[in-house]
Amino acid sequence: INAYKKALEVRTRSDFPVDWADTQNNLGIAYFDRIRGDKAENLENAIAAYTQALEVRTRTDFPQNNAEILLNLGRLYQESQQFNLAYDTFKSAIATIEDLRGEIISGEESKRKQAEKWNKLFRRMVEVCLALGRETEAITYIERSKTRNLVEQIFNRDLKTIFPSNVVIQLEQLRDEIASGQNLLQTGKAENAISLAQHLQKLRQQRQKFQDEYLPIGSSFKFTSLEKIVDQETTIIEWYIATNKIFAFVIQPGGKEMRIWRSSSADFDALFDWDNKYVNDYKQKKAAWKDQLDQNLQNLAEILHLEEILNLVPSECEKLILIPHLFLHLFPLHALPVKNSYLMDLFPQGVGYVPSCQLLQQLQLRQYNDFQSLFAMQTPTEDLYEKDLGAVAAIKRQFNQSYVLKKDKAKESAIIPVTENLIQANNLFFFCHGGFNANSPLESGLQLADEVLTLADIIAHIKLENCRLVTLAACETGMIDGDNISDEYIGLPSGFLLAGSTNVVSSLWTVSATATALLMVKFYEELKHQNNIVLALQTAQKWLRDTSITDFKQWLQKSSLTFAYQSEISKYFDIIEQKNGENYQPFSLPVYWSAFCCIGKGV
Repeated sequence: INAYKKALEVRTRSDFPVDWADTQNNLGIAYFDRIRGDKAENLENAIAAYTQALEVRTRTDFPQNNAEILLNLGRLYQESQQFNLAYDTFKSAIATIEDLRGEIISGEESKRKQAEKWNKLFRRMVEVCLALGRETEAITYIERSKTRNLVEQIFNRDLKTIFPSNVVIQLEQLRDEIASGQNLLQTGKAENAISLAQHLQKLRQQRQKFQDEYLPIGSSFKFTSLEKIVDQETTIIEWYIATNKIFAFVIQPGGKEMRIWRSSSADFDALFDWDNKYVNDYKQKKAAWKDQLDQNLQNLAEILHLEEILNLVPSECEKLILIPHLFLHLFPLHALPVKNSYLMDLFPQGVGYVPSCQLLQQLQLRQYNDFQSLFAMQTPTEDLYEKDLGAVAAIKRQFNQSYVLKKDKAKESAIIPVTENLIQANNLFFFCHGGFNANSPLESGLQLADEVLTLADIIAHIKLENCRLVTLAACETGMIDGDNISDEYIGLPSGFLLAGSTNVVSSLWTVSATATALLMVKFYEELKHQNNIVLALQTAQKWLRDTSITDFKQWLQKSSLTFAYQSEISKYFDIIEQKNGENYQPFSLPVYWSAFCCIGKGV
């Protein structure tokens, strides 16, 4: 503090205004962190220093620095429980940050990095809104930060199906004019930068107005939008991991009301400890992870106080949609034990997943009703030949039209560039190896005969115009970047949702080949009789979990598997039966049946 005060004798506002403002900001931080002296006086001095810094670091001249100082000032107001002042300060900072985001023309990676830097601002705003009782604003700010890039990319992809053709033309013209003008500003080629910046702001407002008439997203998304998203039999639970607490927003059927559960700071710490152990065991001690999964899920249910949250769900609710946050996406929340059962057993219409409310809103606009044609990639690598239990052949029988590429024909060059068979497919099915790359999520992918079909490839090249379901019967295909702090949902499911599918079924860990084959055959048998993809999957999971060896053998005789594969699987069960008896349920543990989940529209 003394050093900064000395510096201000030379770095005066009149001679060095920018340096003076920087020093005032640093002085504010020092007072905020100060332990000695009177706390109230320290806070008052910090506020004074930040306020002076803002006189030079204005939103017009230094928007980035202005937002940084506002974040510091708002944090000070929040921690001193001056919540109204914190709200106004954070609101101003967010407006600046969202303007800056709109100016980024260097791609999605730059937007993601900006989101990583500023996500703490949104989290603090959510906390302040809740402290003020502004609960609907809290979830609005959550939605403004969650999956922002993916929401915008899907919006741009579906532009022509959402808007009338004349509006599409105007939106595209506005997009191009804004990008061109922003490029002139960033390269210093604008003749009158101030005038051009003002003009671009008007164009952005005009574009936003057009968008909001049909689909309010981003900063325009409001809680009232949920009325069009949530039907009268569905409840949404949206988790949010804030600065030192966990929140669960329970959106009631019809979308007009919401109840909120709040954790303690001890639960917050326990969740991070639980996550670290779970992830480390999965990476380094697979056998121990497998043996402990059932107990780990029990512990997670207790940390999240799942029973307390479910008390906020109306008893008449038939369907549950889960919106996890950050690393919660990595866990089979539908398989959490609760009330002497599992979560998915409590809802007759199933438990599905979606990355955000805005994404669900967009997916509901995709009206793909047909489910007649299949496009499948089967056993592209030699080591899978012996594990192929005829699941794809059995699944093929459920469709009127099918196009199956096997073994060395199941290669990336067969689908990139996109073929007509792929464009017309209602269901895309992969029976192959998969993997998630935690160090480089865009390199996660599906191993085909010639190449790995990566997430980056899917985003860049795959276009699905009629696809209701992508099924990834492979390992780790549902995993996402759990360490990502930008609140983006980055994984293979997001790639296929962006490509055009309304649903993706994928796995959260390395799965058993036999259990997966049986699950998939049963899943598609269920899909033959109903439209609810979530319910079909979970009916198959319950069947896999609860069926005894005797019942499996009886099912085999009626299944769509060929006689040869029926015999092969029956021999597998004979070996287990000799050791455990005919009433043994070989796949009762969650590690066998709970890995797969449905992300998307659900129907």
